[in-house]
Amino acid sequence: MKIEILGVCFQFIGGLGMFLYGMNAMADGLQRSAGSRLQRLLGVLTSSRLMGVLVGAGITAIIQSSSAATVMVVGFVNAGILNLTQAVGIIMGANIGTTITSWIVSMNQWGAVLKPEFFAPLAVGFGAAWSMFSKDSRKRQAGEILVGFGLLFIGLDFMSSSIKPYRDSPLFAQAFSILGRNPLLGVLAGAGVTALIQSSSASVGILQTLALNGMVNWQSAVFVTLGQNIGTCVTALLSGMGAHRTAKRAAVIHLLFNCVGAAIFGALMTALFFFWPELGISPIGSVEISIFHTVFNVTNTILLFPFAGGLVKLSQILVKEEAGGAGTEEEKTGDMEAEMYRHLDSRILETPSLAIQQLEQEVVRMGETALMNLKTAGKALLQNSRPAMDQVMKNEETINHMESMLTAYLVKVNNLSLNDQQHLLVKDLFYTISDIERIGDHCQNLAELAQEKIEAQITFSQEANEELEAMVQLVSSAVAYGIRARADHDMAQVRRVIQKEEQVDNLEEDLRERHIERLSKNQCRTEQGVIFLDALSNLERVSDHAVNIAGYVRDEM
Repeated sequence: MKIEILGVCFQFIGGLGMFLYGMNAMADGLQRSAGSRLQRLLGVLTSSRLMGVLVGAGITAIIQSSSAATVMVVGFVNAGILNLTQAVGIIMGANIGTTITSWIVSMNQWGAVLKPEFFAPLAVGFGAAWSMFSKDSRKRQAGEILVGFGLLFIGLDFMSSSIKPYRDSPLFAQAFSILGRNPLLGVLAGAGVTALIQSSSASVGILQTLALNGMVNWQSAVFVTLGQNIGTCVTALLSGMGAHRTAKRAAVIHLLFNCVGAAIFGALMTALFFFWPELGISPIGSVEISIFHTVFNVTNTILLFPFAGGLVKLSQILVKEEAGGAGTEEEKTGDMEAEMYRHLDSRILETPSLAIQQLEQEVVRMGETALMNLKTAGKALLQNSRPAMDQVMKNEETINHMESMLTAYLVKVNNLSLNDQQHLLVKDLFYTISDIERIGDHCQNLAELAQEKIEAQITFSQEANEELEAMVQLVSSAVAYGIRARADHDMAQVRRVIQKEEQVDNLEEDLRERHIERLSKNQCRTEQGVIFLDALSNLERVSDHAVNIAGYVRDEM
């Protein structure tokens, strides 16, 4: 008997594992298929809060988890991609989108042909064949979606089969009877299970599996479902603990939204069961749970949508400003590295396409910092400016730290589920960061040449100064076009970089010959000539790196 019970437990745990793995595999495939479309979805958020609700529902339907979607929102707010008002709409929509999973689970009640044992093995078979043998990346992604879809249903079938022999057990009947008679206990049970497995979709799926075997009544299902919607907030709350103050408020808004909705529906359903007790004790099916879950989340969104501003204000009261309202350290100092660290939020990794977009923006920021340092290095060299030289050295440290942060984040992104285009972009960003860092190194070399000039009290002739200034401006424009090409994915900018680089090569050759001629005529000292020629060499190398940056963009087009 004990071995039989142990076998049932193993079968249920194995079924739950397949269900969770299938749901995750299906979500990964959908995300990769969606690709940049998720970026466009996020882009429409600026239009209205209603669009935010629709986008939130769409993203959650794709990634199959309101917890993950809300964690993403916390990350977006923390990174400054979204403000709190926009976040409210997505959070509301996420609760609607998570009902998709419950409808998928309840499909096996729609008809015999839709039962898991009928088509799930076929879905896994075709999906595995496509993902393993197809050369088309889209077919491989479709295969992964099919495999996840099939495993999800096979897992449900395993769980249902393991429970079926015990559906008449008085233990289950008594447990759900107690949960039904005690609304608060039912809510706590639903919240606890969901918080434990960190997925409302999975906990609702377990409840529906029990309901499929006639083991759940209406009262217990309603209150447990309300609790599950509260329990799903735990993941976002934990995620917000180490985040920026505004991100913590986003997590609190999620909790407030679900708690207020659960309180309203809990009171209404308690009154309904009081006046209609027969409904409360009657068995509930998987489809009925899907209907209630959907009605609750849609109605809750409709009721609280006009009060979104109030939720934001309440979250600001609960999560107060820091002493003196000065904000965080990065807000006080505006430190560029701290801002980058904030923008490269690990929570955004839940959606690879958006993580890549944010990463690309930060690579552009690093490039702009290098461009600024190039101009400062030119000033230090041309004007013998010690403050400019010191600034170049400080900026070079910042650029090196940026390289470390971006590379570490790129490694994380590269380990995510990416499609072929995203893999190419990530690889090119690796190379781009390396080229920008090398530009920073050449700027440091220029600053060191400026230091030699200052210490040896060397000055260039007016002619040499004008020539070098023209070279600095030409190289700076090449770098600027390269950065804009990376930012805008614009072939016109790529062509401008190539044109500028050709001009730099010609100018460098011309200036080198002129300076050698001046040296031969003793119009300038040898020390001056060495510094001048070294400066030309470093500037020419900078333009080569600008061409490399533009070339990666060209390869992606």
